[in-house]
Amino acid sequence: MAASRQPPSCHVEFGGAVAAREPPEAAPEGLEAVFPRDVGLFADAFPEETRYGFCGHVLTIAQHHGARLGVAAPVWEAALTLCKYFEKQKLNFWGKKVIELGAGTGIVGILATLLGGDVTITDLPLALEQIQENVHRNVPAEHLARARVCALSWGLDHKEFLRDYDFILGADIVYLKDTFPLLIRTLRHLCGPHSTIYLSSKMRQEHSTAVFYEALLPLHFTSELAYRDENENINIYRVTSKQNS
Repeated sequence: MAASRQPPSCHVEFGGAVAAREPPEAAPEGLEAVFPRDVGLFADAFPEETRYGFCGHVLTIAQHHGARLGVAAPVWEAALTLCKYFEKQKLNFWGKKVIELGAGTGIVGILATLLGGDVTITDLPLALEQIQENVHRNVPAEHLARARVCALSWGLDHKEFLRDYDFILGADIVYLKDTFPLLIRTLRHLCGPHSTIYLSSKMRQEHSTAVFYEALLPLHFTSELAYRDENENINIYRVTSKQNS
């Protein structure tokens, strides 16, 4: 994220008792599809806080459910699965440059910050206030400089960001077919020869998630299934540049 801006941050939940809502079956074309604005879809507007425990940290995450944020509001199960994976693998982010895409609540990026990373947490402008709130709730003041919140529209302003991050993270960001080429373009810019990408996804057949991982991603990257949760139908992929192959 080259010339990075510095919007808001995020907040977490313990034990993950959030009732995740599925992304809409059909969505309008373009980037606005990422945040459906159909009032009937998320008519029950209400704030919620949940506490989660990972890697010795307790995170309190705010989620502002409603038509304004749509699918950006909740903590999705794929994000929790990725956080659990970090814990199980004892991943070390100390001194590493990290970026999270499509952060929503920011829970993944916040955990990476608490684990020592220099993290840029990104999403469309609409979600930044919620992310900023969660960052300030969970990241100690002395470490706030390591958690930056920035707007990033895939395929449009990705060139404003640095290249060659150590880690690129994304949880449940592969569900709108129209955005697949934009996401690929963004990953190609951000990923250098020494970068590692972790993508955690609910494998929804109706959203062609498998097509992204099996047909599109391998055209540009080397990808392997790092973990699968059969019960939740969630896959975590470890992805690297083909320059490493």
